[in-house]
Order: sequence, then C-alpha cells, then structure tokens
Amino acid sequence: MTLGGYANQIAWINLTEGNVELKPIPEDLALKYIGGRGLGVKFVFDNDPGVDPLSPENILCFMNGPLTGSEANMSGRMAVVTKSPLTGTVTDSHHGGWSAARLRWAGYDGLVFKGKAEKPVYAYIEDGVLELRDAAEVWGKGVHDTVNHFKEKYGEKDLSVISIGPAGENLVKFACWINEDDRASGRGGTGCVGGSKNLKAVVIKAKKKIVRAADRDKWKTVHSTALAEIMDERVVTAPRKGGLSVYGTNVLMNMTNVIGGLPAKNSQFTAFEGAEKVSGEYVNDNVLVGNPTCHACPVACKKEVEITEGPYAGLRMESLEYEPAWSVGANCGNDDIGVVAKMIHTCNDMGMDAIEIGHPLSVYMEASEKGYTNGDGKLDWGDGAKMVAIAGKIARREGFGDVMAEGAEATAKHFGHPELAMTCKGQGIPAYDPRGIKGMGLGYATSNRGACHLRGYTPAAEVVGNVLGPSTVADPLAWEGKGEMNVIFQNVHAVTDCLDVCKFATFAESLDSFAAQYEAMTGIPSDAGHLLKVGERVFNLERHYNNLNGFREGSDTLPERFTKEPSTMGGSVGHVCELDDMLVEYYEKRGWVNGVVPEEKLKELEII
Repeated sequence: MTLGGYANQIAWINLTEGNVELKPIPEDLALKYIGGRGLGVKFVFDNDPGVDPLSPENILCFMNGPLTGSEANMSGRMAVVTKSPLTGTVTDSHHGGWSAARLRWAGYDGLVFKGKAEKPVYAYIEDGVLELRDAAEVWGKGVHDTVNHFKEKYGEKDLSVISIGPAGENLVKFACWINEDDRASGRGGTGCVGGSKNLKAVVIKAKKKIVRAADRDKWKTVHSTALAEIMDERVVTAPRKGGLSVYGTNVLMNMTNVIGGLPAKNSQFTAFEGAEKVSGEYVNDNVLVGNPTCHACPVACKKEVEITEGPYAGLRMESLEYEPAWSVGANCGNDDIGVVAKMIHTCNDMGMDAIEIGHPLSVYMEASEKGYTNGDGKLDWGDGAKMVAIAGKIARREGFGDVMAEGAEATAKHFGHPELAMTCKGQGIPAYDPRGIKGMGLGYATSNRGACHLRGYTPAAEVVGNVLGPSTVADPLAWEGKGEMNVIFQNVHAVTDCLDVCKFATFAESLDSFAAQYEAMTGIPSDAGHLLKVGERVFNLERHYNNLNGFREGSDTLPERFTKEPSTMGGSVGHVCELDDMLVEYYEKRGWVNGVVPEEKLKELEII
C-alpha cells in the first residue's frame, strides 16, 4: 500500500507463544475503516464477537490513525480497542499525550495483543523493533512508579510508557491504561483485559520523525486552514464565557450546573450547590500551576494543579478534567477540591477509570443514606477520607472493595437495589443529566460502549453552543430532533476517532476540513459525505457486534430515575427524559429495527 500518512505496519503479538508478526494494513480495510477506532473495531469483530473478554482469545488493540504523529492539529490520540469486561460490548477508549505520536514515529500503526503471557511482560519498542520483556520488576507497582522505573532504565528523552496499575493486575472491571502524561484510555475496562493477559506496559522509545503526506503542498494549505479554525477564540480563549485553554474541560461544571444538567448525589438531583468549588474557574483562580499540552495541540486544555490546603496540601497532579471531577465531586456530594485531586491522582496511579469509580461510591452512599447496606458499613456523602481509602481497597480488591471492583451494577445488586445504578449497558453515565440535557440521554442509551458522552457529544450544541455560539445550537430541554442530531454527532465522532483526532477539534473544524486533511495526507479522494459514510459504517459494525452478543431489542435504555423522576432543580425543574419518543426518530434515521441492524443495512454499508 502506498498511501500517505500510514506506517503500513501492524504488530500482531502472541503473548502465549511470545512471538511477534508484522503485517501491512489490508488496503481494503484502510479504505473502509481508516484506522484508530474503526480498524480496531474491525479487528475485534473479525477475531470473534462471542469471545470471553478475559480469556486469552480476546484481543487488545492499540491503534493510531493516518494523521497520528503528523502536524495535524490535536492528532496526539491513540485508541485502545477490545471487548469490554465491564459491559460485554465492543469498546474503544482514547488517550492523548505523546504516546500515540511516538508509536507512529517508531514505525507502527497499531499493536494487537492476543493470548496470555506465562509471566508478566511488557512490550518494548526501539529503533522499530518490538520485543517482549520480563515485567517482574514492575508488576505490583502503581503507574507512576512504573513510569519512573522505565525512565530510569531507558532514559526519559523520547520515551513513552503506557501502563496498567494494581487495578488492572487485580482485574478490576473498570481498570484502564495510563500513559506517562497521566492521560487515560479510561472507559470500558481495557486495563482489566491487559491484566488478564499479564501485559503490564507498552514502552516506546522513538525520536520525532516527519509523517509524509501524499500531497505535501496541499497539506500545508489545508493544515493552515484547519489551524485558523481551531484558534477561533470562542473555542480557545473566550474569557469567563468559556475557553478550553483558560479553564480546561472543567469549564463545563458551572455551565451544566446552572441549566439543571449536572447530576448530583447519584443523580438524585440535577444541580449541586458546591459545584463552583470544584469548577474550572475555581481551579484557575486557586490551584492552577501549569498548562501542559498533548502532541500537536494549540489548545492546552490540560490543567496541572497543586493543592495548597488540607490533608492533601502539596499534592501536584494533572489534571482535574470535568467528568472525573464531577464523578468524585458532585456525584458523591463532595465539594473539596483537595479530595477531588487526590481521588483522580489515586485512580491514575492505580490505573482505574476516574469517571467510573464515582458510581460504585455514589451507589454505596445512597444505599447508606436509605439504610440498604445490610451490615456492609456506611459511606456518607462527601466523606473524602473514606473515599480515598476505599479507592485503594477497590484497586486491591480488599474487603467490600472486591464487590465495588465489579462496578456500579454489581454494587447496587449486592444491596438488593439495582435501580441505584446509573448505568447503561453496565457502564456509568458521565457528567450530564438526561433530564436537563435530553440529547445526551438518548446518546447514553444508544452508545455502543455503554453510557458515554464521547460517542456523540450533543452538549456541543445543547450546552457549549448556547454559551459560545457556534453554528449549531439546540434547546437542551427539547427532545424533538435529538434522534437525528445523535445520528449525525455519532457518525462524525466515529470518523474523527478513526483519524484519530481530539473531540475538541470538532468544536471548530468542519467535516470538510477533516476531509481535506485526510485527502492531502493519504491521497484518498474524500469529502464530508465520504467521511460520514465511514463513520456510519463503523458505528453500525459496533452495533452489529453488540447485537451478536445479545444486545438487541430493548437494550437501549436509561435508568428509570431519568425517565420517571422529574428534576427538582432550577433550569430543568419538572423535566424527565423522553427516551422512548427520541428512540422512534433515532431508529428511523439509523434504519434499524428496535436497535437491531437489519441485513440490508449491513449490506448497504459493505459490512457483510
């Protein structure tokens, strides 16, 4: 294959046998699925939809796209793709930083692991050569000590480390992969799959290299145009109204709170009185110490902080992203910024999804409040010291932490009240309440990897759009039209995950701009319609995979709290989420039958 952008090399690693086979990317798959999420999902599908997620037969893919490692704005993303042990669905989870670019500079578009090593190992890549090496020295260590170990061993310069922590080793169902920049492939339990394979880390030593575009002259032009779009001040620097560069992702805390769209205390409420104390504005004014950035990113939304007061004074970490800050903040009735920072830092070191962990905790808190715990102790709302202690117990599966390590649904069922779990397909919701942001409710229900905001980020129109004023603005309390909106957003995000670029690029760049960059880089003729078709193909392949795993009619649901318990908070008072009405429109636009992809749709999209 002579396409630009690609290294045209995938490493297929058999951990059981200890061997590595290098293969080119089949050109037909590159054309149909591009890379990143799309190619990873295709590999997972072709492997075996019915595989046990924790069996050696499941595969674990680390995938780049054709823009990765290039000058393309916000292209420092890597997709980790597998079958999820938390949900039983196909899942992909992306992380930023510099590890994706270094994998590309090392000469790989992806790594695919299968089997199970007899003893703990890590994959080491240098000068284009991949070897499996003994991980005995780092097995049992936290992510931060693991990263430091490899920095001392191989030198910090040009080095990336993607690691699991004790949570992955102990098969916590929401364990994840964390890299040296504390960027997480957080959702779906991808780190649990790594632990099941005795795979501790992927270590990459690679100097920066030029990623060649097929049409270099055109690339310079389209890249400059895209950069101008990204630097629109509405997205990047708009003071106080927004601005990811100024406040990071946590700029959303106050935005969602004021409209009654911030789930609080396990979603019993749609606003939190302590939201300001854990917001991006508070961080900027009180604890911000740095603005590090990912590869090829002009935005710098990461916010390094240092806690100055309380029991965690002196803690320096990055970063207080919106969803994790909500999860262990408003979701748990906690407004202590020190506790929020400590919890996220602990999750990063233990290798756990900092969004997911708030769910078994808040289930425990509500069960305690209502007297459901049946001798399993008690956890009060906002009890920061106990939250931190329990996080460690979850990672090590100690005591009641062993139950919580299975996730929110298992925790709620243990208490005899499954209705307390705010999950879809087994995965906890992120930081948007479906009663106050209704498009997101439909997005949670129809997401192929369980409740997720990144499958189709409708708050770009329902929340951010109403504050910053881009071209697409929607009433967050209206349900009409949200079916079609979700289809468009889901298809767009699927294809940008294939490229693989940051979601925030879509706040500013048009699909025409992405198509122009893709064409200039690869040499493949493209336009917005072409990319949308790829996105639709990927989303339908995922849905077909899930259909084959029993997620069929009636699987696209929300917890009844969102559909039957009206909001009592300002901005959304009296509202529920009209999921059933939105699903009718959504399925019609998708061409699905009650959530199932019909054969004619699979043929239309050339999936079968």
